[in-house]
Amino acid sequence: MSQPHPTSPSADGVIGPDLASLAGLLADRTRASMCLALLDGRAWTVTELARHAGVAPSTATGHLHQLVAGGLLSTERQGRHRYMRLAGSSTAEMIESLASHAPLRPVPVRSLADAHRRRALSYARTCYDHLAGNVAVAITDAMTERSLLTWDYGPSLSESGKAWLRDLGIDDHRPRGSRRAHVRTCLDWTERRQHLAGAVGAAFFQHGLDAGWLVRKGTTRVITVTDKGHAVLREQLGIPDTLGQEGVADAARASSPSTNARSPWG
Repeated sequence: MSQPHPTSPSADGVIGPDLASLAGLLADRTRASMCLALLDGRAWTVTELARHAGVAPSTATGHLHQLVAGGLLSTERQGRHRYMRLAGSSTAEMIESLASHAPLRPVPVRSLADAHRRRALSYARTCYDHLAGNVAVAITDAMTERSLLTWDYGPSLSESGKAWLRDLGIDDHRPRGSRRAHVRTCLDWTERRQHLAGAVGAAFFQHGLDAGWLVRKGTTRVITVTDKGHAVLREQLGIPDTLGQEGVADAARASSPSTNARSPWG
């Protein structure tokens, strides 16, 4: 469970949230890189995070201690191993949203494979426990156009939206005692638009994995939409199979040494 962030007194003596302290945790590129990696929803070992960030395990340990103390990460122990993960879905959604507002850093594209990987990440990926990327934004747009999702008082499921999810075999009920938002959206860092999040977004994503619509690609954040998944998206939401394919040809040009991709990943 996500822990509250530190509070500090303001100039008039009133206790308020210490936003500067939170910002300081993510102001370091090593810590930011680790948090972004953990958006895949998995638990990572210290060694894995150190390797990802390009630092020594001892250096990574110091950074991770700060992130745990600041309430952004939690730890799990299994035998002699210690695993790190994001403190919760609200933390993941905050980091994804911050990434969408972050300035984009030039990152050289060194190969065609690298260009395809980045394109795949933009197309469909995990955002902790729900789907992000071009596909996720298209799903949210299509649900809105079909009045399955309404925006009168923020995002919420319409009655037809609840029935549609049930017909697909997706539970739309709010778990008892859950403090998590039932329906909410998350600002997508690659698309700069909203995608479905909250409990409903997580349930949709998990059902997609269980039903074989979506498949994780190894240990990366990349998600592959299967032929079965394309059929469901096309038939249920009118999303074309060619969604996002206009960027495939661009990937070859992006692999030129003179071309830079831009990324907030640090």
